[in-house]
Order: sequence, then structure tokens, then C-alpha cells
Amino acid sequence: MPDKPEVLLERVDGVAVITVHDPDRRNALTLDLSEQLREAVKSAEEDAHAVVVTGAPPAFCAGADLTALGEAREEGLRRIYAGFLAVADCSLPTIAAVGGAAVGAGLNLALACDVRLAGPKARFDARFLQLGIHPGGGMTWMLQRLAGPQTATAMTLFGQVLDADAAVRHGVAWGKVDGGHEDLVAAAVALARPAAEAPRELVRTIKATMRRTAAMVEHSDAVDTEIVPQVASIETPEFAAKLAAMKARISGHP
Repeated sequence: MPDKPEVLLERVDGVAVITVHDPDRRNALTLDLSEQLREAVKSAEEDAHAVVVTGAPPAFCAGADLTALGEAREEGLRRIYAGFLAVADCSLPTIAAVGGAAVGAGLNLALACDVRLAGPKARFDARFLQLGIHPGGGMTWMLQRLAGPQTATAMTLFGQVLDADAAVRHGVAWGKVDGGHEDLVAAAVALARPAAEAPRELVRTIKATMRRTAAMVEHSDAVDTEIVPQVASIETPEFAAKLAAMKARISGHP
């Protein structure tokens, strides 16, 4: 009997691991799964320091459910988008652990994360053109900002699919992780560990600042944007404790 389609949420040492779990249909996003994904992100934001998003093997996410897609109009499409847009809007740092195909809306889910790790079977596939449908959910914007116009055009208009090595080479993925799905998720959790060990509000503030400075042109504007939260962080007891510990290490005292 097939497993019930659902989005799973597990907390591992301050990291929320969100898994789209419908392996029989390669984790294709239905309206229900998109809503569950949105709720999982909302729950993670309540207490986690970072988020890892993955899909149950063998795929990462095969895109939008074709029945839902075929019946959708604007309102339905926006409901499908809601899951990966919640990831894009997440106030916590996010990592996609891509162990298989990320297709269409599944590619959007991967692109919505701040960082992507690719397993040996990862595939990054736009697929919209081949289905006779215009890209949606902000894919053209995300892909061009991440990989540049040439790679985005090759994937979107010329049907090029990136495997794990090509994704790393073209800047779509941060790194490749050899091994199985558990190794990939463990590597993503390990990558998130510095954020998980840091003060939670500091992590959230830094991500918010990075979003603001990403659109800035002048260096001086970024300096002005960073100075207020930096001063605030210097005044926290967490910084005082870390500074004292660092001074103790330098001086050789326990």
C-alpha cells in the first residue's frame, strides 16, 4: 500500500528538516502538499535556526501534479506556488538537499532555497517549454539571478538539464555530496550547523540584511544598513560570552 502523501518535519539540533514525501509520484506538488509545505515552513520559523528542504527518494520534486496543473487557472497556480514561495520568503537560512530530479515547480522549490547541495543523481530541469507551458512562480527571475542569463536561457529555452557536476560548475548548486539520501541530508544539516549554533535572532537579522543589501548599488548604502544591527549585536550577552571565550583561548587560559 503506498505511503500517504505528506510533508514531514523533523528537528535535528536546531535545524528543521522538511521532506516532501510522496515517492510513488516523485513528490509532485499537489495543492494539499503545497499547503502542507507552507505550514511546515511556518512551524520551522517558530523555533528553528535553519531549514533543510528535501524530497523522498528517488526524486527531489517532479514539479506540479499534472492533474492540478491542467485544471489550474491563476488562483490554482498561486496555490501551487504557495509552498515553494514560503521557502523563498522564509526568515531562516535554507538549504535544498537535491537527491534526484528537480523539475519545473520542483526546480522552483530548489531555487527558492538559499543554498543547494546536489546528490549524485540530482537533475535540475526547467521542463516548462517541453510541456508547452510558460514558466511560472518566478523561475526566470530566480534562475537568472543565480546562474546568469546564459545558463538560464540554456535551461529554459534550449532544454538543457544540469546534473550534479554541471549544477556546481554553473553555480546552481554549492556542492556535490556523494553517497545516498541520508548522506546528502546529513551533509545539509552539517552545513547548517554554524547557523544552528549561533543566536537565533542574529541569524534571522543577518539573512534579512543580506536580502536588503543584495539590491543595493553603493557600498556605502550597505555599510549604513549593516551598522545598526551590528552595534546591536555587540551589545548582546551572547557576544560578550563569545568574546570572553576567544580571549581566554588566545591567552591560553581555560
